[in-house]
Amino acid sequence: MNRGSPGRRADRLWRIGVSSMVGLGLIGSPILEGITGTAVAIAQSVPAPVREAYTLLGRGLVNQAITAFQQVLRQSPRLVEARLGLAIAYRRAGRDAEALQAYEQVLETDPDNRLALMTIGILGGYRTEWQNRGITALNRLLENNSNDMEARAQRALLYGYQSRFAEAIADYNIVLQRNPTPDAVLGAAQVYAYSGNYSGGLALFNRYRETGGAIEGSAAIAYALALRQTGNPAQAVQVLESQLRQTSGLTSTTIQMRSSLAIAYAATGQFDQAASVLTPLRGRSDSRMILARALHEIGQSSGNPVPSQEAIALYREVLTQAPNLTVGLAREVADVLSSYPQEQSYALEIYRQLAQQQPGDRGLLVQQTVLERQLGLISNADLQQRLQTSLQILPDNLDQQRAIAQALTRLDAPSPDLLPLYQRLLQAEVDEPLLNFRIAQMLIQRNEFAAAKNALAAYAATPQGMQNQATSLLLLAEIDRREGNLQASAQRYQTIISSNPSDAGVLSGALQGLAGILQSQGRLPEAVALYDQIIARNPQDQAKQLGRASLAYQARLISQAEAEAVLSSWVSVRPLTDTPPELVSLVSALPANPQREALYAALLETNPDSVPLQLRLVQVMATRNPNLAQAEINRLIARDPENVGAYFVQGQLAQELGNLNLASRSYETILGQNPNNVDALSALGGIRFQQRRFDSASQIYNEVLAIDPSNTIAQTSLISLTAVQGRRLEALQQLEQLQLQQSSSGQVDPNLAQQQQQLREGFLQQRGFQPPWERF
Repeated sequence: MNRGSPGRRADRLWRIGVSSMVGLGLIGSPILEGITGTAVAIAQSVPAPVREAYTLLGRGLVNQAITAFQQVLRQSPRLVEARLGLAIAYRRAGRDAEALQAYEQVLETDPDNRLALMTIGILGGYRTEWQNRGITALNRLLENNSNDMEARAQRALLYGYQSRFAEAIADYNIVLQRNPTPDAVLGAAQVYAYSGNYSGGLALFNRYRETGGAIEGSAAIAYALALRQTGNPAQAVQVLESQLRQTSGLTSTTIQMRSSLAIAYAATGQFDQAASVLTPLRGRSDSRMILARALHEIGQSSGNPVPSQEAIALYREVLTQAPNLTVGLAREVADVLSSYPQEQSYALEIYRQLAQQQPGDRGLLVQQTVLERQLGLISNADLQQRLQTSLQILPDNLDQQRAIAQALTRLDAPSPDLLPLYQRLLQAEVDEPLLNFRIAQMLIQRNEFAAAKNALAAYAATPQGMQNQATSLLLLAEIDRREGNLQASAQRYQTIISSNPSDAGVLSGALQGLAGILQSQGRLPEAVALYDQIIARNPQDQAKQLGRASLAYQARLISQAEAEAVLSSWVSVRPLTDTPPELVSLVSALPANPQREALYAALLETNPDSVPLQLRLVQVMATRNPNLAQAEINRLIARDPENVGAYFVQGQLAQELGNLNLASRSYETILGQNPNNVDALSALGGIRFQQRRFDSASQIYNEVLAIDPSNTIAQTSLISLTAVQGRRLEALQQLEQLQLQQSSSGQVDPNLAQQQQQLREGFLQQRGFQPPWERF
């Protein structure tokens, strides 16, 4: 069953505002030119007309200087000093396009002129279409002098504008070690924040403040983002409210500021204020993308579908109406839409188009592959094969590595076979906290609980993990369950449910986890009641109907025919590659059926370690050839002698075939690995019951109760043992007492009434009630 999907929150908040940084002045530019110094330096070596033009420029007579330089160049078009003077004059006059062209003409004659190269780099930050020209100029400058920190800081700035954060940060890391200017520190702080390194960004903002600088305007937006993502949204609200009070009207900066403030309001639970601050942005073509981002985040924070639906409509509008949409923006839209189940098919179309446009981008390829798996278009085996083929060696491009990591973290329950790939990304120091969370999930599947706890602790230590403590509790509860500590596991789930987390996936995961605990304790009606809550919260999720049908069938609340009707409804319209955990649960709960053998095999491709599925498959095999079934079990054990699931399958099949000694050895093998395995203890108690070794059975069931005092299976089995040893009246009294205890806690178990009737009629089973794993 699904334990929650922390990856579904689409935690890519670093994208907010980044696509709008270009041309909006979100990051400050250094001041370059000292005109007087330049004139003095060249005055002794140039013709008199050039010196006169520089004199005019030095006196502030810019237009006259432009005319003078133009006259010189008509006579001497390759005179570098004149071309340089004209470029400087154009800049002083605010004629940036002509200045850029003039500086590039300087380079035609003097390709290594520092002033020209540096100024082109600065002008590259003025317009989107000039950025690559600026980066090219700065590359040349740094090739000539790698210690030019002014050039490196400016190149980092341009990389930041283009969302090429890995390259920007690589440059800033060098600059920050070399006595950087306050402007460089401020630029680095913003790039760090927008790249997702919120704690690093916040540290740099604080370092900038120590120089006496004020964080204002567009820089305040990145500062507020860093504050919010490091657990201080209230201070982010204060920063942005203060900035908005100092401005009036709607500019590109205030539009972005209102969006960021709305998200900060939502993070503090002030949803009305969030809606109000966004009101001026509605209906404006220049704020659609910014408004969509804000509404998406508000919908995620509040759990309210209305903002999310509005965000989806805006994202679609941007895709269809925005001219010259960049690859980065289209990718952002696909990333967000893929987090909404109803929009995943549309997001897949975008990824496929982008992958055709960018065939060398393996990040896009992985995003497409993961989404195809989520939609059930490819099998788990196909997913693994594609990933192993395309990612044998990780790309050197850090942005692609990050995209790959973010895509992989969207797999809710990745196969342990993919563990080496996730670990390689972690070793490459890709900044994606959820990698550790997914690694913990895979380690749990491999029963490596100590290592899983270490990975989970690494995740919990990140700002994202601190903000999503409930997701860590989900995995800790699962570890408790697997270690046999059901009471501690149930308490963790109750803690999550009581906290009412805003993330619907986390809440559903806790409800499903608690339902699983109740199921293992034999408290099936209570588990069904929890599933009713889950379905009420997720009415569009048809998989939850499968989970409820599985539990209701096991609780005898619906018939086998009704349960099979739910199953048929699903498989008739879904491909065999669409295999949610609830489907596995229902198929496993129903009796083995030769007509479902192909379904068992398909589900085992996705869930190769599922004990109930393995059991159903070998049961079908046993109807044809018991030896073939036993050979399959032997293969499972030989493949992994430590796999307790294989011994469960062997024990159950041996029990069905009447080989109680082999069944007993199977469960004893499991208990040798984990003495507190409640399922194995319950099964062994049932074997002892069948063998009429009542004292041994009683001792085993009491061991179960010592581990799990609420275990209904052990309680009712002990009552049956009392009756089968001739103390029927005492057994009836015990049963009535158990019924009273359950009634007082609001539990109603119809199985108790059935057992009571059996005792009164003198009919006794020759073993205890079925352990829960047999009727999964």
